[in-house]
Amino acid sequence: MNKRFLGPILSVLLIAGVGAAIFFSVRGQLAARRVVTVHGLIGSEKEEFFRDEKVVQALQKGGFAVQFETAGSRQIATSYDLTTYDFAFPAGVPGAEKIRREQKINKSYNVFFTPMAIASWQPIADILVANGIATKQAGYYTVDMQRLLDLCTQGKRWSDLKDNSAYNVNKRVYITSTDVRKSNSAAMYMALASYVANNNNIVENSAQITTVMPLVDEIFRKQGFMENSSEVPFEDYLAMGMGKSPLVMIYESQYIARAALANGSITSDMVLMYPEPTIFTKHILVPLKPDGDRLGELLTKDADLQRLAVQHGFRSNDVAYFQEFVQQHKLPVPLNLINVIEPPTYDVLEGMIQTIEKSQ
Repeated sequence: MNKRFLGPILSVLLIAGVGAAIFFSVRGQLAARRVVTVHGLIGSEKEEFFRDEKVVQALQKGGFAVQFETAGSRQIATSYDLTTYDFAFPAGVPGAEKIRREQKINKSYNVFFTPMAIASWQPIADILVANGIATKQAGYYTVDMQRLLDLCTQGKRWSDLKDNSAYNVNKRVYITSTDVRKSNSAAMYMALASYVANNNNIVENSAQITTVMPLVDEIFRKQGFMENSSEVPFEDYLAMGMGKSPLVMIYESQYIARAALANGSITSDMVLMYPEPTIFTKHILVPLKPDGDRLGELLTKDADLQRLAVQHGFRSNDVAYFQEFVQQHKLPVPLNLINVIEPPTYDVLEGMIQTIEKSQ
């Protein structure tokens, strides 16, 4: 071939080759960045996590845009047509197990967890210590649930307790909670109360349900109106003070996520108390479709998302993340909890809740 024509031909081929390489490279990058939109049903306590812009970006980096609706964890397990969702993400093992069983799904993802705790106030803590109900630890308190629940069921009032000058009110002693018919945080409170009422044993059958229900019914019925979402009583605690909310059953994650912020929402007179025994709430994602399965794997294994979960107060599956967060923000919380029980099965919890429903 004439060299005069060979040069231009080689140039064209070179340009074509470079163009093809660029095309396939860009196409590969676009494919890698392709974002799949998934639709899920989550417990309200995880709403702030999924709305966090850093979480949104980390999810997009992993290939997901998450659209979600919030509901009480019991509602998620019992009141929704889950076939329209890619994943369900309730709080608590019992609800997740109910979903797995009903949907015939073998897989689930334990993404993060948090213990139940009681949000209170320094004057209230001092009264409980003086009456042998609470014990001061290194920046937090532990509460003897047997003794505290005895006060609740005996109808004791704050004015009946000794050394009560800081809160000498004619108001019954009880722990504010959410509605046990809707919310996992209340169900975990019920699990603790039923354990205490069952001589420190997990309730396992209908006979034991009958035995513990007088106490369980008492602690919920005496509260009056109860909110559906764990966020509402905690917001009341933050905004309305000791008079409205001397003792509030919460997730530890709610308190420490706020305590780590610099906006002063957790003030110096607020304290965190841990029931003894306490109970963990595990936040378990149940994949309902293949994309939900991949999302569960990402949330569980991605280091950035696990660290972001810790910044929202949750305890990560990697203890080091939580320990680093607590130390960085000088949060007075226990790194390890020893006296922890398991919840009853879903069917036993449901049996207790249905008994309460019938008594309303």
